[in-house]
Amino acid sequence: MDSVTQIALGAAVGEAVLGKKVGNKAVLWGAVAGTIPDLDVIPGYFMDTVARLDFHRGFSHSILFCLILAPILGTLAAKIHPQENASSQRDWTRLLFLSLLTHPVLDCFTTWGTQLFWPFDYRVAFKNIFVIDPLYSLPLIVCVIWLLFKGRGSQIRRKINIIGLSLSSGYLLLTLVNKQIMQQNFENALTAQNIKYSRYSTQPTPANNILWAATAETVDGFYVGYHSFLDNHQGTPFLHLKKNHQLLGEMAENEKVKKLIALTRGYFTVESNMSGLTINDLRFGLINGWAPGPRSLVFSYNLEVSESNTNQELVISRKRGSINFSRAMLKQFWMRIKGI
Repeated sequence: MDSVTQIALGAAVGEAVLGKKVGNKAVLWGAVAGTIPDLDVIPGYFMDTVARLDFHRGFSHSILFCLILAPILGTLAAKIHPQENASSQRDWTRLLFLSLLTHPVLDCFTTWGTQLFWPFDYRVAFKNIFVIDPLYSLPLIVCVIWLLFKGRGSQIRRKINIIGLSLSSGYLLLTLVNKQIMQQNFENALTAQNIKYSRYSTQPTPANNILWAATAETVDGFYVGYHSFLDNHQGTPFLHLKKNHQLLGEMAENEKVKKLIALTRGYFTVESNMSGLTINDLRFGLINGWAPGPRSLVFSYNLEVSESNTNQELVISRKRGSINFSRAMLKQFWMRIKGI
């Protein structure tokens, strides 16, 4: 999830664990711990594109990382706040471990995936909530800010925190139910259109849990479709994208390309461009797949052979979207959510 949401979740967890004893200090340390895993973007600036993608949500989002860092931070917090006699180093460690752990656990519900069980090379991705979803985030943010102005011994402070955590967690559970419903809808639509697929993936579109996208794999390509809970028409139209995996040729044996393909979990297409090839990661769908006009993938990567290097090193870089996020486009998106 986004950093603001993770800060709010960490703060709420900190309040739940130790707020009654140390008040806003628990909220502050919980907020700090809640954002630490995402600091993996800093070393990512010094890596190439593929290494950065592989590193993000890796070790820093694992249970092992939480187990290692929590005691260190717990000792630090206990030394910084020795006047808080009601709290021990063990209390601080427990607070920081839970605030650290809830960050990657929440990220597991998004599309990117999280290496929760690092060093095992497996990313947990339930794909039931978008990385930014106001209906999840706002209850947490509002309640955390509200409780800051209440005394540590206040009963209303504890109730406010419970309300925030309950509303956000309840919504998260609802998105799991929504995913099951949408999967059945997409399965029915694929069957009705006689599309023979081997597997498919579903995920919500940006900032909502009403309009969903599906990507179904066939022998020669992928079918991408969108369906809203508010659709007032029958059927789900699908756009067919050819795999073109054969275009990779010998590049398919390159270690960087293998790693990039592994990150896409096989949901990718290949196309030619002016300077080489482009790999399109289909896990996140199209930028404007719900609207007419030119298509652009959310995540695409250009593959070019460096001419300045005698070893002909393969350079992989992120391709930036060519579609402008205009007011008209956002209006189209809103209309599609409403099923129009």
